[in-house]
Order: sequence, then structure tokens, then C-alpha cells
Amino acid sequence: MSDKRDCGHNDGECERRRIYRRIIAVILVLIALILLVVLIVWLVLRPSRPRFYLQDASLVQLNLTADAAILTSVLQVTLSSRNPNDRIGIYYNRLVAYARYHSQQITASTMLPAVYLTPHEKVVWSPYLFGAAVPLDPNLAAALYQDQQAGYVLLSVRVDGRLRWKVGTWISGRYHLHVNCPALLVLKAGSYDYRFQQSTRCSVDV
Repeated sequence: MSDKRDCGHNDGECERRRIYRRIIAVILVLIALILLVVLIVWLVLRPSRPRFYLQDASLVQLNLTADAAILTSVLQVTLSSRNPNDRIGIYYNRLVAYARYHSQQITASTMLPAVYLTPHEKVVWSPYLFGAAVPLDPNLAAALYQDQQAGYVLLSVRVDGRLRWKVGTWISGRYHLHVNCPALLVLKAGSYDYRFQQSTRCSVDV
């Protein structure tokens, strides 16, 4: 009765309103069902973040001009990543690796090859990270000089990029990936080489 009163004597307008309401209701129900299916699949599969490890690292070159706070460095690292999921694949895209000393990036970003990891698959990268005549904050330069005198350098190897999940034929949107790998490098006795002490697991943020 209320619909008829609202429409007056225009039955065609009433019919159009009923059709529009039904279409909107169907669309809302379909959206709710799709979201429910996605949620159920997500909960059943329980995707886990990928695991990253810094397996090796060595400072091939570390030249610090303390008075001018200028650093030139070459770092070779070996990074690995493993997909811990049982039914979910992982696409890596636009991955770059670089090194930081405390709060400052000291090498340029080096591109890593894009790769797809099937469940429980592992990939290894061994890039060189280069930093040529990088101006350091004077306080960081002083701290790095003290570390050199003590015979060790604590760096962090970072990996930034994007990943996508794959379940069957479905592929998710892109997620930002941030990896942080601490690297304690110790000066070898009787040489100028700083070597990594032990393999370490990296923190991963997706």
C-alpha cells in the first residue's frame, strides 16, 4: 500500500522502483557472498609470509674519508627466500637490495630478478651492492670510524619490492614487501676483509 501511495497513479514508476530495488539487493547479496568466499578461502589456506635469510656477506671494499665523511663501499651478499606455504605460490616483482649503516643507506639499490616460488620452493640471489663516494652524516662517519678501529661493522641488508599470492588460477593484487637482515661483519686477522659471522633469518613485513 505504501508503494502505491508514494507512486500515486503512476504504476510504471512504481514498477521501475521495484526493479531497481531488486537489482540493488541482488548486487549486495552477490558482493556479500564473494567476500564471504574470499574470507573462507583465506582462513582455510592461512597464507604465511615468505622467509628470507642472509646466508653470507663480505665487504669487498670499505674506504672511509673520515674528515670529509665520504664512504665508498662494495658489499657482496647471498640472500635466500623460501615459500613456507602448502598451497599458495608467491610472485616477487620489483625487488631491490641495498645496505644501510644505522639510519642511512650507503649503497645504491640493486635490482634482483623477478621470480615465482611454488609452495616450499627456495630461491637464492648473490648480488653486489655498490656505494660510490656516499656523503655520510658526520656523526655516522665518526661511529663507523670507531667500528673500523674495533674491527667490526654492523650493517643491515634491506630488500624492498612487491609480491602477489597465487591460489590455483587466482592471483592477488600487489603487496609491498620489506625485508631487514642484520649483518655483523668482523675484520679477519691479518687482512682488510670483513666477513659475515653466521647465517641469520631476516625480519619480513608484508
